[in-house]
Amino acid sequence: MINYFSSEFKLGILGGGQLGKMLLYETRKFDIQTFVLDPSEEAPCRIAANYFQQGELMDFDTVLNFGRKVDLLTFEIEGVNIEALKQLEKEGIKVYPSSQTLEKIQDKSVQKKFYTSNNIPTAPYQVFDSREGMVKALEEGNLKMPFVWKSTTGGYDGRGVMVVRTGDDLEQITPGACIAEDLVPFKNELAVIVARSPSGEIKTFPVVEMEFHPTANQVEYVVCPARIEESVAEKAREIAKNVSEAFQHHGLLAVEMFQTKDDEILVNEVAPRPHNSGHYSIEASFTNQFEQHLRAILDLPLGSTESKLGGIMVNLSGEEGHSGPVSYKNIDRILKLPGVTPHIYGKQLTRPFRKMGHVTIVNQDLNEARRIAEEVKKTIKVVSK
Repeated sequence: MINYFSSEFKLGILGGGQLGKMLLYETRKFDIQTFVLDPSEEAPCRIAANYFQQGELMDFDTVLNFGRKVDLLTFEIEGVNIEALKQLEKEGIKVYPSSQTLEKIQDKSVQKKFYTSNNIPTAPYQVFDSREGMVKALEEGNLKMPFVWKSTTGGYDGRGVMVVRTGDDLEQITPGACIAEDLVPFKNELAVIVARSPSGEIKTFPVVEMEFHPTANQVEYVVCPARIEESVAEKAREIAKNVSEAFQHHGLLAVEMFQTKDDEILVNEVAPRPHNSGHYSIEASFTNQFEQHLRAILDLPLGSTESKLGGIMVNLSGEEGHSGPVSYKNIDRILKLPGVTPHIYGKQLTRPFRKMGHVTIVNQDLNEARRIAEEVKKTIKVVSK
């Protein structure tokens, strides 16, 4: 086995945001050398990587030359140059998850078609080359409101996704290729984190339940374990495992799902990396998602995915009406509450709904954890100075 620890082995990470920063907690724990590439000189990862490089993630030469400096390359964001990853793989540098996996996920229309061709349950959809094509389908009666519009590329943190109910909603849609997806009447939005190693070991974390902000289309709370029947949870974990194996992915895969009114499970979309829905695991799990990602891509034995106790994650997003240098109000007050741990991502500038941090609440009683989470949400405020 390769000696990764206190050695010359170099792990490259494409993207230096909060996910990379939290991954670096684990590389520091194991004393693994890390190289990070990010477009921003203010990237949260810059303070903890062994080597930090500023550069564009979609630029072929930048990614190629960066990748040649490391032994294994992973990423914390999907918006990276796939052709550069393919070339690095040809040159013998391991890329996990692979360029082949990322290529199927980066474009949401390709991702949806992949589900259909692999018999993975998903909501009915239509793909359009342009906004105009979608409008034409509406006019001709081949598409009916309400539906969910999704940009095929570039959407994240609630952007590039919108429920279209009226003509006014249609006006807000950005140009470009898109998907029109049936609006599914669902009971719950769920997620399962799957870890899979190159040698084929696979483990799923418990099903979590996601509660969304009504207008920002952003996760506000993640609840683990999800408050659902055990039979539904087992079905969700099995489907997530099937999705992982279909993609042949290595590392972590976050599988977002809908639980329908009839308790069917439909796959919404996936992210081939550590994910917002797994942040609770830092405090609540025997093996947190970031350590598990490392174990998976380095082909080390996977850790236990069981929870030590109930966990709730609260996203800290920039308040509406505030843009500029960030200030966190009332952190001292939430630190007085039992089982509360804030994580501040290190972004210097806030703007409305920008993810600036999260707070985990752990408790033996999940209902009590959820009550405290509500108090945290009402108390802490992310504002501009």
